[in-house]
Amino acid sequence: MEDNECRDGRKKVRLANTPLSVSQILTCILPSGGGDAENLQCILRLLTSYGVFSEHREFRGERKYSLTEIGKSLVTDAEGLSYAPYVLQHHQDAFMSAWPLVHEAVLDPTIEPFVKVHGEPAYSYYGKMPEMNGLMRRAISGVSVPFMTSVLDSYNGFKGVKRLVDVGGSAGDCLRMILQKHHFICEGINFDLPEVVGEAPSIPGVTHIGGDMFNSIPAANAIFMKWVLATWTDDECKLIMENCYKALLAGGKLIACEPVLLDDSNESQRTRALLEGDIFVMTIYRAKDDNSFYFFLFILPVSYALSGR
Repeated sequence: MEDNECRDGRKKVRLANTPLSVSQILTCILPSGGGDAENLQCILRLLTSYGVFSEHREFRGERKYSLTEIGKSLVTDAEGLSYAPYVLQHHQDAFMSAWPLVHEAVLDPTIEPFVKVHGEPAYSYYGKMPEMNGLMRRAISGVSVPFMTSVLDSYNGFKGVKRLVDVGGSAGDCLRMILQKHHFICEGINFDLPEVVGEAPSIPGVTHIGGDMFNSIPAANAIFMKWVLATWTDDECKLIMENCYKALLAGGKLIACEPVLLDDSNESQRTRALLEGDIFVMTIYRAKDDNSFYFFLFILPVSYALSGR
């Protein structure tokens, strides 16, 4: 399987995406032997039905499996990134325990189900949990890199920017990619909670600053934020945008990348993924929301950011 690693003692051997049998896969997972081939087969067949693996079988012979494009996205690449941490993050016990109370978001929209279970908001909860916080950073990195690759291939709005602040930048992957492509940007500021940037790696041209976007944001020619506004209420979004306006230098702008729900509730995978994300945010981060959020998303970047001060 391409990008899979078979452990031979302490040595890691990369395999081509050649179809492997259950016994061959078990040998890679447990080189010293053991494991239940029948149970593994059950898991692999289910994942095949979801498009994670392709099943190969000739004349009702032994089943073999190879990775699909979806499966490859869950395997760690040469830079140590994959979508796997994102999947694991969403299925942590702390998050899963809130789902039985999802109906509470309808009955009492003032408190999200996560808070009802754990007694505090999600951000403060996993900010106290080093392992959970680390998984969140890996999850954000894993999904940010392919996303930013697409953004940088099609968006040229960074032209003329000298000082760029990434609000909610986590480990700084987005800034790293932006600065690698746009060398005219002199300084990048990775702005996030202190416990988040405290673990961020050193990146050339990037300064990590801890703070709270509800209090203030570092001054810059441009402010970049990705998947930030969607996790807050309308009033909180107003405050974030006001602080962005105060931080922008003359002629500055806000570059916001946010998921936007389509008006049509169709059956496409894209629409389903956006609706599932909306339910996740409602359950974990923000119990109450209305359509005016999308009004702020489209209008405020024009009136607050593009016009400058």
